Parts: sequence; structure tokens; C-alpha cells
Amino acid sequence: MDASVQHEQATIPDGEQLSSVMQTIAEHKGCGTSGGSGKASCGSGAGENDLPPDIWEKVKNHPCYSEEAHHHYARMHVAVAPACNIQCNYCNRKYDCANESRPGVVSEKLTPEQAAKKVLAVASTIPQMTVLGIAGPGDPLANPEKTFKTFELIARTAPDIKLCLSTNGLALPDHVDTIAGFNVDHVTITINMVDPEIGAKIYPWVFWKHKRYTGVEAAKLLTDRQLQGLEMLTERGILCKVNSVMIPGVNDKHLVEVNKAVKSRGAFLHNIMPLISSPEHGTVFGLTGQRGPTAQELKALQDECEGEMNMMRHCRQCRADAVGLLGEDRSAEFTTDKIMAMEVNYDIDSRKAYQEAVESERVAKVVARQEELASLAGQSSDIKLLVAVATKGSGLINEHFGHAKEFQVYELSTAGAKFVGHRRVDLYCQGGYGDEDSLETVIRAINDCHAVFVAKIGGCPKSDLQAAGIEPVDQFAHEFIEKSAIAWFKNYLDKVNSGEIQHVVRGDAEIRQGALISAA
Repeated sequence: MDASVQHEQATIPDGEQLSSVMQTIAEHKGCGTSGGSGKASCGSGAGENDLPPDIWEKVKNHPCYSEEAHHHYARMHVAVAPACNIQCNYCNRKYDCANESRPGVVSEKLTPEQAAKKVLAVASTIPQMTVLGIAGPGDPLANPEKTFKTFELIARTAPDIKLCLSTNGLALPDHVDTIAGFNVDHVTITINMVDPEIGAKIYPWVFWKHKRYTGVEAAKLLTDRQLQGLEMLTERGILCKVNSVMIPGVNDKHLVEVNKAVKSRGAFLHNIMPLISSPEHGTVFGLTGQRGPTAQELKALQDECEGEMNMMRHCRQCRADAVGLLGEDRSAEFTTDKIMAMEVNYDIDSRKAYQEAVESERVAKVVARQEELASLAGQSSDIKLLVAVATKGSGLINEHFGHAKEFQVYELSTAGAKFVGHRRVDLYCQGGYGDEDSLETVIRAINDCHAVFVAKIGGCPKSDLQAAGIEPVDQFAHEFIEKSAIAWFKNYLDKVNSGEIQHVVRGDAEIRQGALISAA
């Protein structure tokens, strides 16, 4: 057990106190519905009782369907589906699909048998790995035999692992019964438009029933099939997440209509992601200079759509062979050569025991946040601001500034700390020294934040951050993120109210593309 787990467990009461704490977290759980609108509140403070027990069981340890769970649980993708049946202007099939598997490429394509062995190897090594997804590198349902053979093998050998599927939706209606038959509880559909005129600007062609369609006709066929498939899945009680790529000037304003359309058809979660359009990826949008959104443009659209339904804000647009917590990639540890040489002892009982310890981490984190949140009671302020956090996971401020590959961003207000996204960055520390060029990119990536919370930071980057108007905060090292952020915010409000400082609105920030995210 690592130090972070030991640290958190040290804060957990025992005996009757633990039972009380468990009730606290039961009242908190990440995903629920609130009010009469039917809007779910995944990742908020909604209680477990806001969801039917069977739905809660599906999301409580799924890192993509619960923002809180993503701090604690891992997922993996297996690249068994190389073929695709549509062309997207943000995708070059020399690489992974941009909507599911940027940055980087699939290192190895696997057979279903190789994938099954890899899943057992990873799940035995990473006991908090709870989810197996097939997301490409093409479309899983354009490769149905390989996809469903993989699910069959995993269901037989690792029945405790949740099965997920990500698809563009073109072939979805033809496979809904098979998906349900394999107990695939989670399906992600990438839906970028419900207006074929807009769709024609995104999709050059689709291939269906041995025929290639282009232009508006292709987009009309695609959107009809996507929405039909979504309805069929939700009618069967399968949780559906909708991914949408935000393309400024093309579908950015239209995604509000997409949000309404998918909500009305029962989607559980909507994930609006930034377009990745670096020219070196060789995509149509990249080569024609189509820009991606800024950080504040993306947040504004997510905020607007959040009034209608759950928004996923912790997506990492993972590789199709990603392994580990969201935001990390441990796939290099599990190459085909390595896993085929392994003797795997898949022990469900030991995995269960480890995950029970992970749940104890969540208990301590929730209790700490609620205790600190109580200190804001009675505070009245319209101030909302963003802070960045360097973390290696487990809900802790436990990463050195110079070692951070990404920063998690929280919005602070008198309502508490709300996770709103992440910012990838290039490593500042390079072999023991600081890279000043990288520091500039880090500052641009978190330029809309008032502070950055770190476990440790050197004098030079601290001075540069302060000069840029970003406060480096290291006094909460190895403490819980939300508890610490709320404590800092309360002190910030006190300073504003006393006149010691004046609150200013920060500028925009850059969404960094192609930054290093693989594990060191």
C-alpha cells in the first residue's frame, strides 16, 4: 500500500465512528438527480438516494461516469478494433481517433485473446482498475466480431470488471441487443451534431451497408442512426455518455441543441471536449488551420449545457490503449511481449479487499471536505474563481510543481469547490533543472487561475508565477484537495473583505495540445 493510502487511512475513524462516516459518504455519493427537471448531478454533492441502487452500482467506481471516482479508480482500453466506418475531419487514422484517443498513437493492436490476457495482467497489477473499455483505434462496432469476442473472454475470466464501449453510433442500432446480452452497462456515443448541414462540415463520408455516403446525406444518415441507437440503449437501461467535440465556428453554438437532443433521449452524461487540431496530426482541421477552443470558451459552453444535464469535465481524451488512472498512461508497462511472459494470478478477493481500502479513502476525503465546507456557512460573496492543483491522484495535493504533467482545475465559491477540468502541460523539470520555455506554457495553461496548489515548488517558478498574478500555494502539501481549497478560499475572502487585497478577474487560458501525459 502506498504512502497516499496510508496517509488517508490514518484519518479514518474506526468502530462505530466508521459506520457513521460510511453513512456520510452514502449521503454524498457522486451521481444523482435533483429537482423536477430530471437533471442528474454526477460529481456533485447529491446523495446516493437520488439514484436507484442499480444505477449507483454502475457508476460508483467508474472513473468516467463519476468525477469523484476518477481520483481513485483506474480504467484500461484494449486496441482490438482497427477498422472505421466514417471519416471525421478531426481524425487521421494513421493516429488514434481524436475524440477518444489523443494524444499519441496506438502502440500495438491486439487480438481478443491477447486483450483478455492483458486485462488480467493489468487488473492483477492495478487492483483499483475497475473498467475495461474498447474505443478503437477505429470503431468497435465496425469490428463487431473482435469487439464482442473480447467482451466474451473478459466476462468469463474477470467478471468483476465493468465493460464499456465507445462508438460513433453509425452501426449502433444493429448491435444493441448484443451489447445488452454481454451486460455492457456503459456505452459512449460521439455525437457532434443533430443538424446534417453542420454535420457535413465535420464528416466527409460514412460507409454503411456496402455504400459510401457523402455530404449532407451522410450526416443525415449518421445523426439518425446515432439518436436511434441512443434511444434503444436507454430503453434497455444501459447508461449512455455522449461525447461531443467542440469546434469553434463549426458546431460550438450548435452543441447546445445537441445537449437538449441527447438529454431528451435519456443520455446520462454529456462530455464536451476541445478539438485537438495540431497540424502535425495530419487531420483536415489541423491542416486547414481550424483552431480549438480556449479554456474559457470550453468552460462557458459546458456551464451553459450543465443547466440541462450532467456534464463530464474530467475527460482526458485517452489513447485507445490507455492504462491507469485518468491523466496517466501505464500502457508501456504492459506490452504484448511482457504480458505474454507473465504468469497471472487473478485474485478477485484481493482486488475486492484493495477496493474496500480505496472506498475508505473516499470516506476520509468526503468527511474532510464537509467539515471545511461548514466553515463557509454564513459567508456571503458573489466571488467565483479558479485554482489549479498538482496531484498524482487519491484526491490529494501530492505532486511537485515541476513534475506535474497536468493540473486539475477547481472553481471556488461560497458553495464549495467544484471540479471543472484539467490542463495538460509540458514538464517544467527536465533532468534536474527547470525549463523556462516549459514554464511559460504552464503559465499560459493556468493563466485564468488565481492560485496553484502544489506539494513543493522551487524559488524560480514561484517568482515567475507570482509575477504572472498566480499565487503558488504549498502549505497544504499532501492534504485533501477540496478541504485545502476551501480553507484557502475562506482566507482569500477574509482578505478581500478586510481590504487587504482586491479581487480581480483573471484572463483566459490556453488548452495545451499534445503535451506529455505518459507515466514517467
